[in-house]
Amino acid sequence: MELPISSMTTAEKLSAMEQLWASLQTQPDHAPPAWHQKVLVERQRRIDSGEATFSTLDEVQDRIMKART
Repeated sequence: MELPISSMTTAEKLSAMEQLWASLQTQPDHAPPAWHQKVLVERQRRIDSGEATFSTLDEVQDRIMKART
């Protein structure tokens, strides 16, 4: 099955993605790939060690806007 992605609105695309994700979550064989666990463990290590930094939404939006100019 092929969706008419190029002619879909953003709202239609987001709706399709939400429907696909909801469908995948109900599958008994649904499991994240093994590498996801490795990424999560590394992120937690960086948080625990103080290496990770966090930004507010306003800070992130400011950086994005500055990068566009």
